[in-house]
Amino acid sequence: MNRVSNGSPSPARPDRLITLSDGIFAIAMTLLALEVRVAPDLDSEQFHDALREAVPQLAAYALSFLILSIFWRDQRQILLMSAKTGGLPQHLALAVLGMIALVPFPTSILAEYGAHEPLAVAMYAATICLIDLLQLAMFATLRGRHGVRGVGEWRDTAADLGATIVVFGASVPIAFFAPQAAIWSWLALFPVKAVLGRRERLRGTRQDG
Repeated sequence: MNRVSNGSPSPARPDRLITLSDGIFAIAMTLLALEVRVAPDLDSEQFHDALREAVPQLAAYALSFLILSIFWRDQRQILLMSAKTGGLPQHLALAVLGMIALVPFPTSILAEYGAHEPLAVAMYAATICLIDLLQLAMFATLRGRHGVRGVGEWRDTAADLGATIVVFGASVPIAFFAPQAAIWSWLALFPVKAVLGRRERLRGTRQDG
């Protein structure tokens, strides 16, 4: 183990944690696709029925794949903004990855029961919200302990993470009264992300200029 001169462990570079993150995200995304399937040996009518029944699975897969893509981008961005990790930030990063590996489970529950079972929608929304809360906590502790490059970058990243927390967190209570409305409310996240992304790009352009 690398140590500093006073004998305490030195913070680790983020490279290995980024590599681990990439692998877990890749596995989770692959597992999402494995949930989409049609039974073999069906006649023509059963086959078409099975395809119609697979539509919720495809929709849940597309939603979760897109969300995991955003989480993967955020995880890499947060880790790359800090020269070193270690201690509590590293533990939070591992907690994020543990939740990422779990995402295929609430996704399959959402695909199977989402239209009729409020708890399935609430579980999915709560999982996504918890992941983003953990990412925000990881980011805040990295900023406090190891420093994060760029005040503008910090604000943009915090706003980006906060948007997901607000959208999915607000949908949890809504799910118990109107599960379909809660699901549709998630779509608000993507235009919000687009606006925040454009603001971040404009900030970067001004700084480069």
